[in-house]
Amino acid sequence: MVRSVSRTFAQSKHAARALQLVESLQRRFVGGLERVSRRVGSPATLSAVEWLRDDGTHGGGERFEIGDTPVFDRGSVNVSQVHYDDLPDRRLSSATALSTIIHPRHPRAPSVHIHVSWTEMRDGSGYWRVMADLNPSIPNDQDRDAFADALRRVAPDHWDDATAQGDRYFYIPALERHRGVCHFYLESYRSDDADADEYLARRVGEAAIETYLEILEHTLKGIEPSTAEERDQQLAYHTLYLFQVLTLDRGTTSGLLIHSDNDLGIMGSLPSHVDRDLLASWSPEVPGPQGELVDALVDALPPGSPAPVTLEAKLALATAVRQHFQAHPEALELQASGGIVPPTVANHR
Repeated sequence: MVRSVSRTFAQSKHAARALQLVESLQRRFVGGLERVSRRVGSPATLSAVEWLRDDGTHGGGERFEIGDTPVFDRGSVNVSQVHYDDLPDRRLSSATALSTIIHPRHPRAPSVHIHVSWTEMRDGSGYWRVMADLNPSIPNDQDRDAFADALRRVAPDHWDDATAQGDRYFYIPALERHRGVCHFYLESYRSDDADADEYLARRVGEAAIETYLEILEHTLKGIEPSTAEERDQQLAYHTLYLFQVLTLDRGTTSGLLIHSDNDLGIMGSLPSHVDRDLLASWSPEVPGPQGELVDALVDALPPGSPAPVTLEAKLALATAVRQHFQAHPEALELQASGGIVPPTVANHR
């Protein structure tokens, strides 16, 4: 992977190793997605986009994105490394992450979210955050079981705790349902064996990537065109996905509150279209000031049915989330939690 001369990188050897890990996962996934596209008869290439934190002084990242193809509705595979080597008063030394979401075009092909990150504090201590969740518009038991079995095989000692955390985190109280069908989540994970921790993060990332690619290719080979009913199901699910990400997801909110250098990258998790009226109908269902946030999200979307999530809409949505939680910091307590809530925003200040 070619690195920009304008982007600096963390000096810590642990951060350097973490960057090598997440970049290897990024290469694996990007190559695999392009391979699946070729094999199902619709070759496509993901495009590289670089972003800089404080003009590169404090790092940045590179994402590979795709959308509006016969295979992919939207997809983003982002690697970032933010550091504060020149600011010793910061509690955080560096944060290195892979974060990716893929939304296929066909309603019967599931979406996937994978996140692997290393956070290192100023004193040299650190922890991993490892997430992998399968998010279908139309659930398929075989896909769910294959994804779960792959993760259970590589993390048998962590499976029960990780799925319990994931199920808590991805539950949507207002709708009384989960975002996906399989949720693996280890927050602030570390043991006494740093090498074993790194190996676990790598193995979970690789298993999630390879299993998802197998599911995607198997689903799309020879699949019949989608029906109107299936497309309606997908639109409703994509609306739910946007709702969960922008009202409940702490990772998304933290990224937007910390800086505005990568708003389009953070919004790369969003699908191409949502149901504006369905989203608006959930405003009365959420507690306290969150109804104001849902209303602001609706206003940020272009009119239309379905409403396109354009580049301009992504920036407007990012602004709406940032301004809401700046005005209502108490609403952060209403966001999702797997049981551990790291002080991510505070660490960057």
